Amino acid sequence: MQKTDDELHDLPRTLTLFDATMINIGSMIGSGIFIVPTAIALHVHSTVLMVAVWLLGGIVSMCGALSIAELGAMMPRAGGQFVYLREAYGSLVGFLYGWSLFIVIQTAAIAAVAVGVASYVAYFIPMERAALKGVAIGSILLLTIINAYATRLGALVQNFFTLLKIAALAAIVITGFGFGGGGFANFEPIMPSLHASDLIRVFSIGMIAVLWSYDGWIEVTYVAGEVRHPQRNIHRSLLLSTLVVIVFYVLVNLAFLSVLGLERVAHSSLVASDAATVIHGDIGAGIVAATVAISMFGANKSGVFTGARVYYAMAREGLFVRALGTIDKRRATPLVSLAIQCAWSCLLIFSGTYEELITYIIFASWVFYALSCGAVMLLRRRKPEAIRPYRTWGYPITTLVFIVFALALPASTIIESPKDAAIGAAMILSGLPAYWWWKLGSVSSPSPTHQQHERAAEQDKI
Repeated sequence: MQKTDDELHDLPRTLTLFDATMINIGSMIGSGIFIVPTAIALHVHSTVLMVAVWLLGGIVSMCGALSIAELGAMMPRAGGQFVYLREAYGSLVGFLYGWSLFIVIQTAAIAAVAVGVASYVAYFIPMERAALKGVAIGSILLLTIINAYATRLGALVQNFFTLLKIAALAAIVITGFGFGGGGFANFEPIMPSLHASDLIRVFSIGMIAVLWSYDGWIEVTYVAGEVRHPQRNIHRSLLLSTLVVIVFYVLVNLAFLSVLGLERVAHSSLVASDAATVIHGDIGAGIVAATVAISMFGANKSGVFTGARVYYAMAREGLFVRALGTIDKRRATPLVSLAIQCAWSCLLIFSGTYEELITYIIFASWVFYALSCGAVMLLRRRKPEAIRPYRTWGYPITTLVFIVFALALPASTIIESPKDAAIGAAMILSGLPAYWWWKLGSVSSPSPTHQQHERAAEQDKI
């Protein structure tokens, strides 16, 4: 059957396996690897434990990727988690996820990372706070324009910055072991000297920070509707990207330890800068500042690119402003969705509330992660006959492992910061009136039916 403009897959499938993998790696590698090692070293007091936290965090993230990959191959459509949650739990849960993503999770993260980029630019060009905000807003506008111009151009820019980040991390590893002048002595103390109860506590603290550093491994599913041969490439890109980041994160931490030792890592405010200064002298701090700025800019490139596809998918379902579900006929990109995301992210920078918003709602993203992995189990029971080009390796153990850790993070927030958790929950539930508004058709006109989505998904094998 010939597909029409009203069917789901009118975003052209132009992204290759390499593009999809670069999007995910670019999403994961941001500022975390340059900040989190200090916080972990300060708590664990052991090089073995420090490396183990990073390794276990990577394994947990891989369990999530292995699970979500099944849904990505099964439903290779724009929208990612929105699609999976809607399919498993109904349109309300899917909408609340997309609402939270737009109101805070994605847009506030874009704002925060943009300000981070501007802060590192200020290392080279000193500026006042107003100018810093201007640079941050300018970076979001630039990334939005690149992504709006053409999907291929956006992918090429993404590939360039991701490869640049990989090269920078590789340089840290090579110089750290080859020219750091460290040696095995810097890896003392190797074993932890904590009691079992304290060991569990500090390990848990470290895991929260590490899982945050790995976050972003799911974002290729947001653009699944534009990936070529999705039944093969979605799960491959998820697994490859997560594996690459695990290897680099572990090696970079070993390099920091080799150059500085555990004690200096634990008390360094800028661990990457201090390590680079030991190796390269005063020029090292400048090299690291440029590296972090590039890393964060590349991560924001992924965030801007992928987030807009979720709002597009919601609008196509009649669950968001209708215009967000349109495609620019010349560029074949979700131009309106990108523009609205850009405007809201820039407004959050102006308001100065993005950091508070992230604090309030960050736990919610992990609740949705847990629900998404739970959807793998639910849909296996509900739709055993559905075509699954890829089935989760190690199921159900891998899926259950991730769900346990994903729920542990919001549980920790509820226990330690109940006020923040309550505000975050209220922000999510603020989507209820909006849901019923769009659901009742007061704003959106009828969208493609679920049956049309199913037919499009079955036909789209290219």
